Amino acid sequence: MIPMESLPGSAQWRGSLEALLGHPGPLWVYGELGAGVSTMAAWMAAQRGAALLDDADRLEPGALEAWFQANPRGVLAAHRGPGEQAPAACLGFRLPSLQDDPDAAPRCLAAMAEEEDVQAPPRALAALPCPGNLRGLRNRLVRWKLLGQLPDDPAAGPDGPGLPLASEDLAANLHVLERILLHRALRRSYGNRVEAARRLGVSRRQLYLLIARHGDPVRGEPPSSAGPKRLNKRRPGQASVNSRIPPTDR
Repeated sequence: MIPMESLPGSAQWRGSLEALLGHPGPLWVYGELGAGVSTMAAWMAAQRGAALLDDADRLEPGALEAWFQANPRGVLAAHRGPGEQAPAACLGFRLPSLQDDPDAAPRCLAAMAEEEDVQAPPRALAALPCPGNLRGLRNRLVRWKLLGQLPDDPAAGPDGPGLPLASEDLAANLHVLERILLHRALRRSYGNRVEAARRLGVSRRQLYLLIARHGDPVRGEPPSSAGPKRLNKRRPGQASVNSRIPPTDR
């Protein structure tokens, strides 16, 4: 578990933690998905010697009311606030996210890196926005540990980096798209080339030709061929198309 002092927003709520734990009624801990709500609620329940109910906001009102009656000092974890379904004695505690406290991202990353035994992780791993909050940050760190994979550009779409298209040149743009799809397939298959070929719908021989052209980011292999001849053609008064192709991505 990340130390309390490193969690997002801890400067604001740490001073009230003792009062929260001493509250005579139930506690409703909530926050965004991946913000560590279940972990925090479990810790608070252990400190209070009380029962824990996870995913409380998914329970039917009747079952939730019965749980409150059976556990008057219990701790509940949810991704929504208590609303009207909780008794007046229930105290809500919202756990802030990384977006609420951006300065916490480097601290959380450092704590996770120590747990995962990762030395000096790149600062780019803590770049915001971070889909999935603390869970997403840990996933980034694990991908870096296993694959050397940095997060996608935060400005990019949900499926990966945007297309760095080179003006309107069809050959160069197809080359860029080919590289992006190859590298994504290799990463999603954790470097398994048979699986990557299956994902791309190509033969193993075609895959090795693509790797020679674009490199393998998982194994750290740079491109070993100059690519198709069409990329080396010049029009009168134009620079080589190759000179406009963005470098191989990380």
